[in-house]
Amino acid sequence: MTSQPRTIVDKIWDEHVVIEEPGAPAILGIDLHLVHEVTSPQAFDGLRRRGLTVQHPERTIATADHSTPTHDRSLPILDQQAAFQVAQLARNCEEFGIPLYGLGSDRQGIVHVIGPELGLTQPGMTIVCGDSHTATHGAFGALAIGIGTSEVEMVLATQTLLQRKPRSFEVRVDGRLSPGVTAKDVILALIAQIGVGGGTGHVFEYGGEAIRALTMEERMTICNMSIEGGARAGLIAPDETTFAYVDGRPHAPKGAADWTAAVERWRNLPSDEGAVHARSVTIDASALEPMITYGTNPGMGMGISAAVPSPDDAADESGRRALERALEYMDLSAGEPLLGHKVDIVFIGSCTNSRIGDLRQAAALMKGRHVASDLRVMVVPGSQQVKAAAEREGLADIFRAAGAEWREAGCSMCIAMNGDQGAPGQYIVSTSNRNFEGRQGKGARTFLASPLTAAATALAGVVTDPRRMMDA
Repeated sequence: MTSQPRTIVDKIWDEHVVIEEPGAPAILGIDLHLVHEVTSPQAFDGLRRRGLTVQHPERTIATADHSTPTHDRSLPILDQQAAFQVAQLARNCEEFGIPLYGLGSDRQGIVHVIGPELGLTQPGMTIVCGDSHTATHGAFGALAIGIGTSEVEMVLATQTLLQRKPRSFEVRVDGRLSPGVTAKDVILALIAQIGVGGGTGHVFEYGGEAIRALTMEERMTICNMSIEGGARAGLIAPDETTFAYVDGRPHAPKGAADWTAAVERWRNLPSDEGAVHARSVTIDASALEPMITYGTNPGMGMGISAAVPSPDDAADESGRRALERALEYMDLSAGEPLLGHKVDIVFIGSCTNSRIGDLRQAAALMKGRHVASDLRVMVVPGSQQVKAAAEREGLADIFRAAGAEWREAGCSMCIAMNGDQGAPGQYIVSTSNRNFEGRQGKGARTFLASPLTAAATALAGVVTDPRRMMDA
C-alpha cells in the first residue's frame, strides 16, 4: 500500500508528535530551545515557584542579545531594566545548568544568528524561542516557531509544546534575481503581495529556482520575515547548500559515520512529489526590483521606483483607514516617490540582515566612498563571530573610513535599545524586519530595505536605488 505524499511540514510534525487527539492541540517534542534575556525571566521564576527543573538543559542554549549595548562593552549598561535582564539571565542559566553565551563570550550574538553559525540549527528539527523571528531557522528545513513566555516555561519544564498543526503554504520563486535585487527584496515583495495576514495558520514552504540559488544566509533572511506575512513559520527544504553550511560547525554531527547518517535522513525531508499544499503563490524573480516600505507594517511595501499608493485604491474601508493612518504617521502623500526622500539615519543590522554576507554587500558599495553629511550610519554585526570575520576581512575598516559607526553585536536599533534609536520625526532606512509606529524610537519613521539599498542611501543621504551606484 502506497503512503500518501507528505509535505516537509507533515514529515517533521509526524516525527515529533508525542500525543495528538482530535480537536485538541498536539503535544510536540522540541529538539532545540533557544533562550534570551527578555522573554525568559518570568519563565524561570515560574519554575522556581513550582519546584521544577529544566527537563533537558543540554537541548537549551542561551545568549544575551536584545538588551545588550552595542557601544564599548567596557562601559556599564545605563538602562537599568536592560542591565537587570542581562544579569538575571546569567543567574538563571547558572542555577538551572543552561549553557550561556553572554557578554564577554566570543560566541555571543543575536540568537537567530548564533544558532546557525554554531551548527545548533539542523534540518528536520523542531526549534522554539521566545522571539517571533525564530522562523529564521526554517532556512535549514527545520520547523522553527516563536513562542510566548508561558510557553517558554512549558518547554523548559517538559521539552514539549502544545501546538495545533499548521497548514502548508507553497511559495515558489521562479526565475533569477537581477543584480541589485536581494533576498530581502523577495520577502518584502511577497508580504506586499499577500499582506501581513496572508499566511495566517500556515507555514510558508519556499521553493523554486531563485530560492535554490540563494546562500544559506540569504535563505535565513527570507525565512526570518515569514512571521511578518502572518505565517506561523517559514522553511526551505535542505539541499547540498544546506549540508555544506552545516558541515564542520561546532554542534554538527561529528565523525564520518554520524555525518553520513544525518545527511541521509535530511535528504528524505523535502516534500514528496504530489504532496498537496493548502495554498500556493508564485513570484517571478526576474520581475522584481529593490523593495522599500512606505507605511507602518511590512506589508506596506513597493518597488523602489514606484509611487506611494493612494488610500482610495485600498480594497476595503479598513484598508483605506489603515493606509491613511500610516501616511499621516510617516508624513507622506499618495503619489509621491520615495526615491530622493531625505533620510536621517541608516541602520544595517538585526536578525534579518546582520550576517557576514550582508555586511560584504554593504561594504562593497561603500568602499572608497563616504556617507552623506548630517547622516548617522550604524553597522551592527549579528554576532561576535560575524564581527571578528568582518574585521579580519577589512570590512570594518571600510565602514569606518566611510564615516559609519562600527558597533558590538546585538539587536540594537531594531528594537530601539540602549539609546540606539531615532528621534521623533526622523526617517530611518533600516535592514531590520519591522516598521511599526515607534519601533525604532518614539515618533521615528522607518523604511525597510535591503543592505544594498541601505548602503546606497547612506552614501547619497536620500532614498536611492542601489543599482544606480552598482552601474557607476
